[in-house]
Amino acid sequence: MKILVLGGTKFLGRHLVDVAIARNHEVTLFHRGETGAELFPELEHVLGDRDGGLDALSGREFDAVIDTSGYLPRVVRDSARMLASTASHYTFISSISVYADHSRAGTTEEAAVGILEDVTNEEIMENYGPLKGLCEKVVEREFPDRTLVIRPGLIVGPFDPSDRFTYWVERMARGGEVLAPGDAKHPVQFIDVRDLAAWTIAVVEKQTVGVIHATGPQTALTLGEVLDVCREVSESDASLVWAKPEFLKAQGVGEWIDMPLWIADPAFAGHSCVDISRALTAGLEFRGLADTVRDTLAWLRTRPADHEWKSGLRAEREAEVLGAL
Repeated sequence: MKILVLGGTKFLGRHLVDVAIARNHEVTLFHRGETGAELFPELEHVLGDRDGGLDALSGREFDAVIDTSGYLPRVVRDSARMLASTASHYTFISSISVYADHSRAGTTEEAAVGILEDVTNEEIMENYGPLKGLCEKVVEREFPDRTLVIRPGLIVGPFDPSDRFTYWVERMARGGEVLAPGDAKHPVQFIDVRDLAAWTIAVVEKQTVGVIHATGPQTALTLGEVLDVCREVSESDASLVWAKPEFLKAQGVGEWIDMPLWIADPAFAGHSCVDISRALTAGLEFRGLADTVRDTLAWLRTRPADHEWKSGLRAEREAEVLGAL
């Protein structure tokens, strides 16, 4: 297949390209040349800007488009509209954050999507979910009956720029007393980026359409189990010190970013418990958690010592909170 990847040089995109190459597809990358431009020198790189700089794609024919970098509806609309007459199929990478209600477990793909009252508001961090939902709609409008919307949960693994999963891998490997949020039974969901990439290319090959969640694992997983596997893989002496949500709040320790994989707010009680039966039926498979941890640990050890962490507590701050506890 001739596949156009909008993005493809950062995280999920680079893994998608790896899989597509391995499966002998002809891949073209469209990006600005600002991140990972040195990757995949054997492939065609088309430089441009999705926001007003799409001319280089005009008239180009593709069997499939995979959009890994769409966040604003008008920008996604422009790319979808330009490619609608020359591309056969469009896959949009969305998010489970699109839903209006995250309070209940078992959310299916038919659940109501959040509404953005001011559709001109382009504050991505503030309105990430509703904006993604609007992006889905514009693609479906331009590619009727030819659109696949994939809604991943948290994506983890090598080259993850968010550090949300990587923080726990590194922190448990470092050992000693580790501040842990809430309790060990807190449910978590995430997907190894390589599993998501392999499955995405497989469903693109089949020209699958519709909306599908993509997170895991197949059976229920808890934060305690994740941290135990991190300790086992790294062979560290880490000991967990669980802190109640009320204490962490009083200490100014936030959910999700300060303490990744954890949200105590009842309004998000179902965020890590969405239904993935449709993806399983469509062939989504998962590698073992130990493999994800092991490969993430190996990758993070290649990063510069002065890497600026995006998630988790700095060692000094963690020590302060542990002291107060």
